Amino acid sequence: MPTPATEIDVGGTAVRVTNPDRVIYPATDASPEATKLDVVQYYASVGEAIMRAVRNRPTTLERWPKGVLPDVKQTTRSDPHGDAFFQKRIPKGAPPYVETARITFPSGRMADEVCPTQAAVVAWAAQIGTITFHPWPVRSDDVEHPDELRIDLDPQPGTDFADAVHVAGGARRVLEDLGYRGFPKTSGNRGVHIYLRIEPRWSFTDVRHAAIAFGRELERRMPGEVTTSWWKEERGRAIFVDYNQNARDRTIASAYSLRPLPGAPVSTPVSWDELDGVDPRAFTLYTVPRRYAEIGDPHAEIDDVHHSLEPLLELYEKDLSAGRGDMPYPPDYPKMPGEPPRVQPSRKQPLNWANADE
Repeated sequence: MPTPATEIDVGGTAVRVTNPDRVIYPATDASPEATKLDVVQYYASVGEAIMRAVRNRPTTLERWPKGVLPDVKQTTRSDPHGDAFFQKRIPKGAPPYVETARITFPSGRMADEVCPTQAAVVAWAAQIGTITFHPWPVRSDDVEHPDELRIDLDPQPGTDFADAVHVAGGARRVLEDLGYRGFPKTSGNRGVHIYLRIEPRWSFTDVRHAAIAFGRELERRMPGEVTTSWWKEERGRAIFVDYNQNARDRTIASAYSLRPLPGAPVSTPVSWDELDGVDPRAFTLYTVPRRYAEIGDPHAEIDDVHHSLEPLLELYEKDLSAGRGDMPYPPDYPKMPGEPPRVQPSRKQPLNWANADE
């Protein structure tokens, strides 16, 4: 029998929580179970900090309304029938304080996405089953010009979080050489994310090119340890700099977002000095509120400076002159201007030299 609904106050707004005792995260050997009320209260406890990551940003909601349970099926592009899914349009029945921003997908279609303006919106989203928040790198007053560059350091098979941290140290040096200040966080899983606020005057294409240029520079400085190869068969045992996370409609779990994994891990901001010694498994729904209360938000100064992309775009043009052009887009994208053939290297047809001159 469902437990009675309850209300919690979030920044002066009452948020109603139905079925508060529903188990969202089952207990593990290392952590107790977490209910829906626990999840909503977690987001309320870090409200100011997560708002720094999602405020006025169109945000895709990753919803697990039945909980992060072993038998819950996640919706995919190939199989749209699942219990967990990504919500890219505002759900019906949203309370009046939930605002939206209209965004345009690569296909040209549009959608009105949830655009958090207060912490109560995050808590309400958690009440309807949102586990992870995926904000766009734009603000509602200008949805065509990102104000954030995102560097996603993704461990490949044979590498782990420690390798990502090592590469993050190299990324820090590249950023400093370019005159940039980056802000790292754990991904909530095995990777490391670095965010950089930028002036909102470049297109999504420009920002993606800047990410490619950054990845290539890091690859040059750390050969064999870093790769920008889009095709998995070419990456080897290296950390992949996923430049396509900066393409239109590609998003990363926000700072302070829970992840749908056992133990309720959190994508957690850290300082550069502490990154080398952290255990990402220690950052959870149960521990992050206490950490936040004790040390505050390591990303508190992220909005203090907005950098120019020109140094990275100059690097991109230099690579272009040397014959290194654009890189493949994700497979669901339409063919993009300047994009090379989107063909997996092992499936390329060999050149027939007998007919080469015909």
